[in-house]
Amino acid sequence: MRSARRPGSPSRRASTPETVLITGGAGFIGSHLADALLARGQRVRALDSLIPQVHGGAARPAYLSDEVELVTGDVRDADALRGALDGVDAVVHLAARVGVGQSMYEMAEYTSVNSLGTAALLEALAERPVRKLVVASSMSIYGEGLYTDSEGHEVEPPERTREQLAARDWDYVGFEPMPTPERKRPGLSSIYALTKYDQERACLVAGSAYGIPTVALRLFNTYGPRQALSNPYTGVLAIFASCLLNDRPPRIFEDGLQRRDFVSVHDVARAFALALDEDGADGLAVNIGSGRSVTVRDLATQLGAVVGRELEPKITGESRVGDIRHCFADVGLAQETLGYTPEVELADGMSALAAWLEGQTADDRVDDATEELTRRGLAR
Repeated sequence: MRSARRPGSPSRRASTPETVLITGGAGFIGSHLADALLARGQRVRALDSLIPQVHGGAARPAYLSDEVELVTGDVRDADALRGALDGVDAVVHLAARVGVGQSMYEMAEYTSVNSLGTAALLEALAERPVRKLVVASSMSIYGEGLYTDSEGHEVEPPERTREQLAARDWDYVGFEPMPTPERKRPGLSSIYALTKYDQERACLVAGSAYGIPTVALRLFNTYGPRQALSNPYTGVLAIFASCLLNDRPPRIFEDGLQRRDFVSVHDVARAFALALDEDGADGLAVNIGSGRSVTVRDLATQLGAVVGRELEPKITGESRVGDIRHCFADVGLAQETLGYTPEVELADGMSALAAWLEGQTADDRVDDATEELTRRGLAR
């Protein structure tokens, strides 16, 4: 049940500095959240397995603050969890394998890390409850976003068929995409989406059972500095940046007119901090996005202009199993329950990303990833 308290009333966070455990805390979002928590005087511990696909070597990332206590370990490891949770007041659960396409052929790995890893964390928390648990969910659980028909009625369209995609019948004729609210039913079109929904629901169910106030944040397409540029299954802006850094045009599936919601990692980190402080969203799953949409084609063009490499995107006309057409966030519930309002405009966020990209290098593995999907019949 939602608390009656609203943002602006006194926080439940203790007046003395807390220790917050961030699983997956050495990664992109986790490191930014760590910075935000440290800046307000909290102690931060990160549990991270430092997988090579994300981190390259196994060394501590240079961008991770020296003030973060890094515990190198797997969230599925009971001993590692027990040590990481010692003395912790709150937990932010970010640890997960990320990538729609890869999840469709590494099904056991994604299910093990995301679903089993979350279950292991929850078993540990059942033995040692904390003040608050916040879990990173994903917009991928929606599948297609919400639409309206010609009479203004809401429509939840079915997943596009292979036959439609083969015919390049990309859009839902007669329907108009609209901001997607949390009331839309899940449309789980990939193993990744399935495991993220599993993480979300498991945390909310166990949190209720064990009296741990829990919030699930459904993150839309998060971008910003520190993304893993050499990971071909990371966020699309990082993938486009990897291409541009190698003087190659961004590769875009379908016709490039699919619409997405891109939210700055700084807004996302602030949302997690709010969820730790406020109790208005306890027991709920809440969208965290920018509340605006942009086509993937326009995004690629804008990024090229910002980084000074204006290469015309390559529109492939190809499609991938599990891809959706349009989905962007209705952030009204986050505003109501957490006091969250997105602050970073896309142009400003991309400028910050471009500044970070100067001097960065990236192994462009996009073609390898696409070839793997094609070989398995998951892209055509």
